[in-house]
Amino acid sequence: MGRYIARRLLLTIPVLIGASFLIFAMVYALPGDPIRALAGDRPLSQAVMAQLRDEFNLTDPLWLQYVKYVGDLVQGDLGTDFRGRPVLDTILLRLPVTVRLAVVAIAFEVLIGVVAGVLAGIRKNGFFDNLVLVSTTVIVSIPILVLAFVSQFVFGLQLGLFPIAGTTQGWYSYLLPGLVLASGSLAYVARLTRTSIAENMRADYVRTARAKGLPNKTVIVRHTLRNSLIPVVTFIGADIGTLMGGAIVTETVFNLPGIGRAVFDSVRAQEGAVVVGIVTLMVFFFIFFNLVVDVLYAVLDPRIRYD
Repeated sequence: MGRYIARRLLLTIPVLIGASFLIFAMVYALPGDPIRALAGDRPLSQAVMAQLRDEFNLTDPLWLQYVKYVGDLVQGDLGTDFRGRPVLDTILLRLPVTVRLAVVAIAFEVLIGVVAGVLAGIRKNGFFDNLVLVSTTVIVSIPILVLAFVSQFVFGLQLGLFPIAGTTQGWYSYLLPGLVLASGSLAYVARLTRTSIAENMRADYVRTARAKGLPNKTVIVRHTLRNSLIPVVTFIGADIGTLMGGAIVTETVFNLPGIGRAVFDSVRAQEGAVVVGIVTLMVFFFIFFNLVVDVLYAVLDPRIRYD
């Protein structure tokens, strides 16, 4: 197991380098002059603009800009934005908000998605199974932008059950945006769990367990559910990386000052260093949580071994 984890960690180095270069190239290939955008309605002198372009390496070829960026990155420097603020400070300021939002969203995915999938799987073709299939299809078919505005209007403005913007009410402020963010993934988790449970309920080891006289609850929880969770854990693990990277739409609609909102604001302001730093961090989260999922496979299924 230790050797496997070490190999996976070594493989993350070329993945991070390749991903960061693609992100860097795409961000800095965007049309427009960020220095002119920084000036706004009050144009800067040519001398000042030339000095700023030289300071931020904008006059260098793309490959040289990237080499200088990686050189700073190895030293723990993610660069600065055009206002002189370190990108790392921006990330550290915004990351706690995204972490709280992701924790709430993952909790909804696991509690609602897995429970609904288990109940639907053990009662296949029943009323609850059909209800889960129909409701998840409806949720998946609605764009998250529409779902965010509708839930904000209905549950926030009309019913007054949840705050509609900001983080002034602590964890309670994250419930509605967390549910919206988790809605699509929650539907997939429910369907994955339902399909996996229904398939394993017909397996030989389940029939053997029942033939031995084991209670139905023991058969479902200790035997069927454990083997059925492998595809669900795979999906949730990948989704954690995505959620930790920040949800741009959800954070923007609910005015949450997290990582996703920072990416949105930085793209509008053409702050390439901020966008590259945050998206590279998102790639790291995705790789890390996929490694955690691979380790969990061996915990859920003792037959899986890594050499």
